[in-house]
Amino acid sequence: MSATQKIGLFFGSFNPIHMGHLIIANLMAETSDLKKVWFVVSPQNPLKPAKGLLHEFDRYDMVRAAIFDNYKLEASDVEFHLPKPSYTIHTLVHLKEKHPDKEFRIILGEDNLESFTRWKNYQQILDYYGLYVYPRPHTQLSELRTHPNVTMIDAPTLDISATFIRNCIRKKQSVRYLVPDAVEEMIRVKGFYQD
Repeated sequence: MSATQKIGLFFGSFNPIHMGHLIIANLMAETSDLKKVWFVVSPQNPLKPAKGLLHEFDRYDMVRAAIFDNYKLEASDVEFHLPKPSYTIHTLVHLKEKHPDKEFRIILGEDNLESFTRWKNYQQILDYYGLYVYPRPHTQLSELRTHPNVTMIDAPTLDISATFIRNCIRKKQSVRYLVPDAVEEMIRVKGFYQD
């Protein structure tokens, strides 16, 4: 009987995926007890305006291009096939049914820890899944830091934002070293964020 694999779920719109995401995901996969990290690409939220948000399949393709050579990282489109809007708890329950041999943890920036108690069924997420939290700049200390199912991960505090990257692209400025070369190439060839 093989032991259950711990998988970290890194949720995001990844619009676009950038070096900050990759550094955190790789650190989680290399320095924690997580076997793999899955990038769970969020679909378009029907309740939010799509302004500036690339189509979900384009964002998913950029994630795949960014991580193609790292077997510890995977792209997941699971939320594309679930009812909208996507609630993390529904995704977790769905994944656990599909992969009973895996244990899932949520990878979360410390800035989101403060508002985590406003998530749907947050207590259930804490009790049955748990959080792996990485540091973020300008965050308030949350009392959840000391929860037994919250694991604080030592990582550099990165402040790269997808908004900054999209603005650079609109101004025809280079985004080299902010995004992987393969993602930069896709953005250029397909004319993403040029509006």
